This record gives sequence, C-alpha cells and structure tokens, in this order.
Amino acid sequence: MHNPLKSLALAATLTITACASVTPLATHPDTEDRTILVVMTNHSEYPTRDDSTGLWLTELTHFTDTVEAAGFRTEFVSPKGGSVPLDERSLSWMYMDDRAETLLKDDGFSQKLNNTRAAAEVNPEDYAAIYFTGGHGVMWDFRGDESLNALTSAIYQQGGVVSAVCHGVAALVDPVDEQGEPLIQGRKITGFSNREEFLSGLKNEVPFFLEDELVKQGADYQKAFIPFRSYAITDGRIVTGQNPSSAHAVAVQVIDALNRKQ
Repeated sequence: MHNPLKSLALAATLTITACASVTPLATHPDTEDRTILVVMTNHSEYPTRDDSTGLWLTELTHFTDTVEAAGFRTEFVSPKGGSVPLDERSLSWMYMDDRAETLLKDDGFSQKLNNTRAAAEVNPEDYAAIYFTGGHGVMWDFRGDESLNALTSAIYQQGGVVSAVCHGVAALVDPVDEQGEPLIQGRKITGFSNREEFLSGLKNEVPFFLEDELVKQGADYQKAFIPFRSYAITDGRIVTGQNPSSAHAVAVQVIDALNRKQ
C-alpha cells in the first residue's frame, strides 16, 4: 500500500542529500571579516512524548558548511548558553548525511555544541547576520526570549541580515523594527507550515502553530505547494526557509544578501 508519509520523508531525504553535496560557492573578496551568529535551542523535552527534541542537526550543518565555504565565519549561541541537545528524529537515517555523521564524531564540533555562549553575552555589533536553526525545541525557548529579540532587532537595525529556517522562524515573531512595529509585518515570510506540523505527527505537542502566529503578526506567509520540499524566500534583509530541507537554500540567499551589502 502506498504510504504518503514515507513518500514525503523520502523526498525530503533526497533534497537534503542533494543540498549536502552542492559545490561550495566562490568566496567573496570582502567577506573574510564577516561573522554570522548561529542560534540553537537549549530545550529537549516534549510535553508528552518519550523521545527528545532539540536542534535539527542538518539545519545547522547545511547552513554552516555553505556559508563557511563562501568565506564567512560562524559563531554558536543559545538562549541560556551551554549545551545544545540534538533532536532524536533528526539523527535517523532518513535525515542524516555523511557530512553530519562525520561532524558528530568530531570532538571539536561536539565541544562547540556543548559550550555555546548565552545570547545575553553577545554584542550584536560583532555580526553581519543572525541565523536561527530549528528543531521543535525552539518552539519553547526562542519566542519570547528578550535577549534573542534584542539581538535580532539590533542586527537588523544596524543593516545586518536576519535569517531563520523551519521552526527557527519562531524567533522572528516578536522582534520589532526601528518604528517599534513587528519586524515581519508586511514581509514575505515562510516557516514550518501547519500542514507539515500535522504530517509530522506533533500537532498536539507544540505550544503554538508557527504559520498561524506569523500571519497574526502581519507577515505575508508563503509556502511550497509540496510539504517538506526545499523552499526559501528573501524579502529585503530577511531570509526564511520553510523546513529542514531548506537550510542550504537559506544559506545561499543569506550569502547573496550579504554580498549585495559589500
């Protein structure tokens, strides 16, 4: 019998694998001193499930591999600082690739994940862009975090690029612009859709539906016709991706946005 969920998962896997093997972009001559702040969750528990949530690993690796190949530096941060848990489901064979598996075995990479800086310790003036990773954990500790909101608004107001993927777009619900209006108001924004939340089987676990909250803040919400396929969109200096398959596409558009500023 045809199983639509397995077909969707396979499509997402093929997209992720393809993204991981893309040839690195050429280094821009003026990017050597540019740093991107990469934000990850500290939250690991669902309300009722026994498995753990946390960072969706390839949403980190596909982004950092791409921007670092283009000459940018990345620095890791989390709301509280310290250890970043990994979403159990993100480590399954359907979603992992050779690069992510290699990094998991790397002591240096593990040290970086276990020793992130706290958002309150970060000076936004040191960064050209901010990128919010996903995984369901962020639904509990990204939205409403005053330090993350302040970082996002400050980086945007100083002319930087604000970006996020999947559930990480929850970090963009509350920040404001120079006029005190929602940063995403009137902007074309994507993020994990209601349909994808239903298909993932976690609609009864999340504290809110991301798509609904983005619309409430006045965002012009956009999504791909087929769930779990790569989809990213840029509106000015805001770049968002819909789902785990979209991290590479977000990285490419962030690079383009930063290079336009050079």
